[in-house]
Amino acid sequence: MGKETGFLEIGREDRTYADPKERIRHYREFVVPHSEEGLRNQAARCMNCGIPYCHNGCPVNNQIPDWNHLVYEGDWRNALDNLHSTNNFPEFTGRICPAPCEASCTLNIIDQPVTIKSIECAIVDRGWKEHWIRPHVPDRETGKSVAIVGSGPAGLACAQQLARAGHSVTVFEKADRIGGLLRYGIPDFKMEKHLINRRAVQMEAEGVTFKTSTEVGVDVSLRALKENFDAIVLAGGAEDPRPLQIPGAELSDVRQAMEYLTQQNKRNAGDSEERAAPRGTLTAAGKHVIVIGGGDTGSDCVGTANRQGAKSVTQIEIMPRPPEKEDKALTWPNWPMKLRTSSSHEEGVERDWAVLTKEVVGEDGRVTGLKCTRIEWIDRQMTEIPGSEFVIPADLILLAMGFLGPRKPGLLAQSGVALTDRGNVAANTDDYRTSDPMIFACGDMRRGQSLIVWAIREGRQAARAVDQALMGASELPR
Repeated sequence: MGKETGFLEIGREDRTYADPKERIRHYREFVVPHSEEGLRNQAARCMNCGIPYCHNGCPVNNQIPDWNHLVYEGDWRNALDNLHSTNNFPEFTGRICPAPCEASCTLNIIDQPVTIKSIECAIVDRGWKEHWIRPHVPDRETGKSVAIVGSGPAGLACAQQLARAGHSVTVFEKADRIGGLLRYGIPDFKMEKHLINRRAVQMEAEGVTFKTSTEVGVDVSLRALKENFDAIVLAGGAEDPRPLQIPGAELSDVRQAMEYLTQQNKRNAGDSEERAAPRGTLTAAGKHVIVIGGGDTGSDCVGTANRQGAKSVTQIEIMPRPPEKEDKALTWPNWPMKLRTSSSHEEGVERDWAVLTKEVVGEDGRVTGLKCTRIEWIDRQMTEIPGSEFVIPADLILLAMGFLGPRKPGLLAQSGVALTDRGNVAANTDDYRTSDPMIFACGDMRRGQSLIVWAIREGRQAARAVDQALMGASELPR
């Protein structure tokens, strides 16, 4: 806990943002952090609640009251050590995790949770600033080697833990830079990519080898990995996008959100247009843009489209509009369904709910609009409302409707591992082993599309499972 009476004396004050008119002119982060005194005050609000539900709300089980108290006491170094004991990359989660811990905070019963995410981010940023974060080189080498397929948060967490246990770890990444969804799915204005680069430098010093532009199942076979490594961890993403199955969806101006976001991130990284956009430039500049899908990826498309100079941006969602506030008596301490307005929404967008797409309207092979109809939900069944059809003008339609699991050709086809009914790699959370005893799986490839914090948790737990399988016992934390 922080100050005994802090939650009674101090109100919640979260980080602020730069003005929308200014921030949409660039792709840099725009969060205005707290002062040190402000952080100490916010940490002081962490109350002696007896049972810290935030522990359970956080998938990596961060010891939140502990490092809140250390920040309140001004002991930043020990706060950092505590934070790193459960989370390899708090600078990632402190920026892009939706903070289910705050939903579980006891103070959230009165809608004033502790600013856990902001404090977490401040701790690790302070650690980098003070040069407290250094490589943890293992005292001994085990002589065992592990191949990790995928360099997203699950793969990176798994790799770092295994390297610190003394194993020889090689991470294979099909893209030209490491980071997975962190690199090419999350816009730079939410998380700048130098944060990934400096972690990569740390991990290389700890003994991790990165092989980029190397797709397992295409550039190197899974059989080759089995011949050269003692264990393999499948830590790729859920990259099979849900298609838009309506007439006109085949038109060239109907594109997947990930392709759109990746192009802009590559431009921001300094790539040439030819390298950033091999299928042709995809931009919202001067266009009427429709984003189909109301989640975080759709929000990221909104923010990117506004920065590119879209004429208008409309975001539609098939589900009904969520309530402004949740019923705490029914939902707390679980993650609630309620209306969430992101910083990208604040920059300008027309949002609409309970909308069903019917047809992409086009002329001469180009998109000109999207024909929709309104629906109502009764007992979880969708019913179209007669006479409610309408057309939204559009030049570009971006699909942010989620994913159906990992891609099956190549890697998974060669592995022959069993899949779940939902198309994910079948492996439990006890030993993370697949149907092939040499192959383990974690992250989105195992659980389906999810949060970064779940990916880090699974990567850490899979690392312990691999270490135990190779050595007979493991001292890695679970």
